[in-house]
Amino acid sequence: MARVRYVGPEPVSVPELGGREVQPDEIVEVPDERFEGYVCQPKNWEGIEEPKDEKPSAKKSTPAVKAAPSSKEG
Repeated sequence: MARVRYVGPEPVSVPELGGREVQPDEIVEVPDERFEGYVCQPKNWEGIEEPKDEKPSAKKSTPAVKAAPSSKEG
């Protein structure tokens, strides 16, 4: 869950949070997928904790392979 702070001037009822009344300067948790819907309203909401990136990293995690010791024949 992401977290946002309500920065509006007076309490507001948020249907998405079960109709809960949110007070000015109150921090609430919102579903990760709705975070952008809140922070795109900067007059009312401020992002506090962004959604955690659930996507796997693009970096491959392949195990390192050690080279076999070279043998010199002389």
